Amino acid sequence: MKIVLLERDSIGGDMDVSCYEELGEVVAYGSTRTEEEVKARTRDADVVIANKAPMTRNALSEAGQLRLICILATGYDNCDTAWCREQGIRVCNVVNYSTAMVAQHTITLALCLTQHILHYDAFVRGGAYSAQPAFSCFDVPFHELDGKTWGIVGMGHIGQRVAAIASALGCRIITHSLTGRTGGHAWEQVDREQLLRESDILSLHCPLSDLSRHFMNADAFRLMKPSAYLINVARGPVVDQRALYQALMDGEIAGAAMDVMEKEPIPADDPLLQVKDSGKLIMTPHLAWASVEARKRCMLGVYENIRAWMRGEERNVVNG
Repeated sequence: MKIVLLERDSIGGDMDVSCYEELGEVVAYGSTRTEEEVKARTRDADVVIANKAPMTRNALSEAGQLRLICILATGYDNCDTAWCREQGIRVCNVVNYSTAMVAQHTITLALCLTQHILHYDAFVRGGAYSAQPAFSCFDVPFHELDGKTWGIVGMGHIGQRVAAIASALGCRIITHSLTGRTGGHAWEQVDREQLLRESDILSLHCPLSDLSRHFMNADAFRLMKPSAYLINVARGPVVDQRALYQALMDGEIAGAAMDVMEKEPIPADDPLLQVKDSGKLIMTPHLAWASVEARKRCMLGVYENIRAWMRGEERNVVNG
């Protein structure tokens, strides 16, 4: 059996992927980005492991032996799952491997924004603290999370973990379901307008779909409090970045933190890169999922998915 690992670099060089060699012949590529690259590299593959590489009808049109695609992630919007099902190709993802880290990163970003941590770190490192006579400095006002309203879009594993942590910090939790389903959780559910008007912190944890694309647009920002903060750790296109830039410039919201972008990596001419004030905008390079522990769980999750398929069992199948 031939296993083609299309994006070895996406899991990190510090991860030992030799476990896949127990299951078959492994051919690994550091990065695979285009449909033509996928087509050339999967022609004789039985199993493909991919992350963001396009798993489209055209890209896989010559992969006659292919029977299993393992997504090295939870999201699988890069994969034409319906076409794969028609071709008898099973598609599996890895679930719940990054919940702890994404929730932790969400809280970290919220604390950095509301407490202006980066400003005060720069104040000390730049020598201003040493040069002043006072023992303290709080020239930029900062706020407690206790008593604030934290809105959440997307109440899967990550959204519920964030809700639990934010609640423990004293926040009131409100949620909005894009599909109208409650998901069985006990947190207060509100409509879109109430979510936008009442949230002091609004964090996004939903998958990318027609319902979520540009959920945060110019109209949405106009409904928010000027003191509110947005955190996106979902998918970049959930936020209209040009609308976000304008909202930040016009003071429609106090600030934002973005771990995901509409285009990744972020283009050098993206307007968000013009925002130099870290009190208004913090950006991280799609790393919320990528703790050492989470990447190891993801890698081993793919290993277990392949093993289950070899035994004729279903595990994490997304196109069954």
